[in-house]
Amino acid sequence: MISESINYLRNDEDWLKTVLIGGVLTFFSFLIVPAFVLLGYTLDVIRATMRGDEQPPEFGEWVDMTVDGIKGFAIVLVYSLIPAIIAMVFGFAGILSIAAGGGESGAANAFGGIVTLLGLLVAFVLGILAAYVIPAALSNYAETDRMGSAFSVGELRPILTSGKYATAWLMAFVVLFAASVVTGLLNVVPLLGFVLGSFVTFYAVVAAYYIIGTTWGELHEIEMMEDDGDMPGEQPAV
Repeated sequence: MISESINYLRNDEDWLKTVLIGGVLTFFSFLIVPAFVLLGYTLDVIRATMRGDEQPPEFGEWVDMTVDGIKGFAIVLVYSLIPAIIAMVFGFAGILSIAAGGGESGAANAFGGIVTLLGLLVAFVLGILAAYVIPAALSNYAETDRMGSAFSVGELRPILTSGKYATAWLMAFVVLFAASVVTGLLNVVPLLGFVLGSFVTFYAVVAAYYIIGTTWGELHEIEMMEDDGDMPGEQPAV
């Protein structure tokens, strides 16, 4: 599936245009709005691949894509906040412990250090767990277009505990890690490396979420669009 994911964008005749737009948006993602657009596009990739569509989506409907990306960002933020909050709580507790000893008590300093390190360890483990859950949460949202589905434990648990999803997540991680290595090598040439790295990063993110979306479609029964454009069971618009 890794080779298929790498070739996914090239299934479109205008793939160079898509990579160009995606790379430019990645380069300017520090401006926030381009990052929302990119996340909206990523959600479109998930929607397409979970339904078995080998044709990658195009950039368009910019407002809708941005709004969709904001919703996706909110999902990522909620899952990411938990490890961050725990790290801050333990860190604050460690500082209080050291302060209570006046900064001169060896026992207080040692205890404060242990508490801080324990907090960092717990936060790290929860961070890995969040990184594991987030792609599934985004996929469930992409399928249903309901924010609540991204946090539905009952819906996510069967996917998260399956070996197929775990394997797909690891493959996606390998793709992103390989891209980070390439980007690191490109950064030997400071400005040029940063620019080219943006395109490599975009390409890798799409490839990684091709793997996630395809696997989600294989594990989950996806409602397909009817020929008239309505979802099954949906009443036609009057």
